[in-house]
Amino acid sequence: MNFWDLFTDPVFRGATWGTLLMAIPSSLMGVLLLLKRQSLIGESLSHATYPGIVLGVSLGALCFPEAGEKILLASLIGAFVSSFAGLKIIAWMETSGKVRSDAALCFVLSLFFGIGTVIASAMQWLFPSGRRQVQTLLFGQAATMSDFHSGLYAGLALVVIAFLWGWFRPIQAFLFDLDFAKGAGLPVRFLQKTFFFLLLLSLTLGIRSVGIVLMSGMIVAPAVAARQFTDRLAPLFVLSAFFGAASAFLGNFFSSLSALFGTGTTYALPTGPSIILVGSFFAVASLLLAPKRGLVFRMGRIALFRFRCLQENVLKTIWKRANVYFPIWQGSRLNCWLAFVLWRLKREGWIEGKGGRYCLTHDGYQKASAVVRLHRLWELYLASELGFQKEKIHCNAEEMEHILTPDIEERLTRLLANPTTDPHHQPIPGKPQGIG
Repeated sequence: MNFWDLFTDPVFRGATWGTLLMAIPSSLMGVLLLLKRQSLIGESLSHATYPGIVLGVSLGALCFPEAGEKILLASLIGAFVSSFAGLKIIAWMETSGKVRSDAALCFVLSLFFGIGTVIASAMQWLFPSGRRQVQTLLFGQAATMSDFHSGLYAGLALVVIAFLWGWFRPIQAFLFDLDFAKGAGLPVRFLQKTFFFLLLLSLTLGIRSVGIVLMSGMIVAPAVAARQFTDRLAPLFVLSAFFGAASAFLGNFFSSLSALFGTGTTYALPTGPSIILVGSFFAVASLLLAPKRGLVFRMGRIALFRFRCLQENVLKTIWKRANVYFPIWQGSRLNCWLAFVLWRLKREGWIEGKGGRYCLTHDGYQKASAVVRLHRLWELYLASELGFQKEKIHCNAEEMEHILTPDIEERLTRLLANPTTDPHHQPIPGKPQGIG
């Protein structure tokens, strides 16, 4: 099997195209849920489909005992109706019952899933074959999807994309400023109803591929991954669809490989859970490694900032005392870190010395003077403009001296009329020139 066989081979193409096209509308709907802070509603509504699926399979088995696709259609219709009922109950509990949103969502999730489990248990004795079909929809069976399912998901993807494309600006206002959208006369109720309709449609149709239990992961994970890379809505939709499609393809690819090369009793990876695992991997990796929001890069920026603050504090200490002796070689971790800081300052050309005694170079003196100037300007601003007591301004200035920009320094200088002394009557250094 080569790469293109996944898209062209009659055995594999149904699952590949079906899962890939299923992931796109689900991921796009996930962006709307994420931005509206309603991600848990996807979990509740997906579980709320269970009683509808069980009843739909039962009625389909009675009316069309030999027509598998008609039974599937009946189950999907039942799932849609059931999830719609769950949505209405959630809305009623929040508005009329004054129940908190999280409580209403958890109540509907457990209630509907419990009802579905009871009906499915009774169904096991009445319609054993129907029970097996319910189990298929409970956990998904993407590997058996056909071209019919691919066409169904393609149609849903086109509808969702057309909705987001045609109503992009109103949707943007609806997501970020609901009061403005209402005041501007935008069709807020239409957008809300269409959004929930497409959400229910994505949930019910997606159940065939990843199942009731995991469908909410297909909605949330790509949106979470995409959110770490952008603050703009249009790229967020594109990235979410990309992560969703990539998760579906890779999950299906790993499942196909395990099924193709597995022999005997070798375990084959289930397609639906594999898709969710890949999507979860993308989400976790993005949370850790995204350049702007990723935890690793944020921790790196924090470490660099703290290192810069330590360098500036060392320069300021030497500036105040003309030269300083640092007993750095005494075996402690702190002294080893200080030795590294002093080595960096020497490499930058800001200090010079040996044997533990250091003094500032010309560039180092300019740099230290700039830090002291910012510290004392901020102290004067707090005391004279904001009325802080002199005894309480030093600690705040110790923090602000490292983050004040040249523009803020210039504005402080103009506001304070180019002062020469701080509130403690210490001289404020002039603005340094030519810092190295």
